[in-house]
Amino acid sequence: MSPAPSLLELREQLAGAVPPGRGNDESVRRQWWAALTVLQEQLLQLGCPEGLWLASPLPALHEPDILSRCPGWVWTPAGWDQRAPELPASIPDAALKQRLWQLPLQEDDGTDPLLVLITGPLQVALALHGKPGRRQLLARFEPQLLAELLQQLGRRMEMEDTDAAEGFKRQVQQLGALEPCQHLAASFWPQVAAQLAKATPSLTLVSAPKSDESAVGGDQLGLLEALAHEVRTPLATIRTLIRSLQRRSDLQHQHRQRLEQIDQECSEQIDRFGLIFQAAELERAPRSDRPLARTNLSDLLPQLEEAWQRQLKRRELDFHLRKETPLPHVMSDPALLESMLLGLMDRFSRGLRRGDEVMVTLSSAGDRLKLRFSGAGDDDDFAAATDNTSVGPVLSWDPATGSLQLSPQAIQRLFASLGGRLTERPGHSLTLYLPLANVEGHEGSGNLPEQTLDEC
Repeated sequence: MSPAPSLLELREQLAGAVPPGRGNDESVRRQWWAALTVLQEQLLQLGCPEGLWLASPLPALHEPDILSRCPGWVWTPAGWDQRAPELPASIPDAALKQRLWQLPLQEDDGTDPLLVLITGPLQVALALHGKPGRRQLLARFEPQLLAELLQQLGRRMEMEDTDAAEGFKRQVQQLGALEPCQHLAASFWPQVAAQLAKATPSLTLVSAPKSDESAVGGDQLGLLEALAHEVRTPLATIRTLIRSLQRRSDLQHQHRQRLEQIDQECSEQIDRFGLIFQAAELERAPRSDRPLARTNLSDLLPQLEEAWQRQLKRRELDFHLRKETPLPHVMSDPALLESMLLGLMDRFSRGLRRGDEVMVTLSSAGDRLKLRFSGAGDDDDFAAATDNTSVGPVLSWDPATGSLQLSPQAIQRLFASLGGRLTERPGHSLTLYLPLANVEGHEGSGNLPEQTLDEC
């Protein structure tokens, strides 16, 4: 049997018919993350078809729905053999072991990322390649090339792990012959460009009068979106490495606790900067027609309650939840609503003293659901401590704590895009109103009727 090729040789094979690159490492890694986003969005739109994926030196995919239907083979660096690569926590460990094989990365493999993704309607190989100053993102869709790549990777697995090789062989046989995916090949690069445009500001400098406030605001928003993206990316990498360490069986209790604290802080900051990105995007391109869906708060609330308790425990605050049963369904964007409610708790609890209690009450209020945060803060002290300064279109700065947070106007716009409306009494309460599902005029709409919402 001929020796199995290194992953470096496979990347060179992918680059064989492609002109040399001219990018630097930073720019091509941005393209890599944008390409991963495009591919996963495509798979989600296709209903997550069954398939397989192979990656190095870390898992490239992160969407739980995709990972639950597509087993993976990952080549990881030496020293990682005692712990599985990090995948989303929503996938149970037992299922993870059955759907993920970990293989050893060799010295001659290199450390540039490689991903081969094969499903019925979508097949592609992605890789970063090239020397400094001549770096490039490779994307190949040709069935014959992908078939050769799978054959060579399968041969390598036979020399490394027979169980992984058998599982790989079975999965390839189930998929059958590869078919050209011409639609993705034609639209891939425009989609990557669009993804990059959303994440980075324009580098074109345009002279404008100082009085052109809209142009200045647009530049600020573009920069803010880019900064939010740049903060979230390394934090997500840190969290991935932390969760990989947490899988070790030889961790001491105090070390595990520290890692959990770091994990929690990373997650909160990722969510926080995600909301800043959303607010900047909404400010620059207001949307009045965000599609809303029936949202079951009874399913969402247990995760929220657990996260709220962790948030408040760090500030030595007590927590109590009061709700009516059963909770009605509301119209909203479930994924963004969860992040917004976590951010809302963070915002509200900053004005409370140690030992105070936060009460969250959910109740019906006519054709809306009323979600109220209340606490025992001192109104005068809170007002003095939150004399914030505006920083650009969507942020405000608290001079007492040195923290940046979303401005009240930005928060209002975000909740309005979710079909809700927020009222605030500093130091005392925050109240959110969400439209109930199956109420005339609310189904599928992101707008509430204009009227005054008084606190109860």
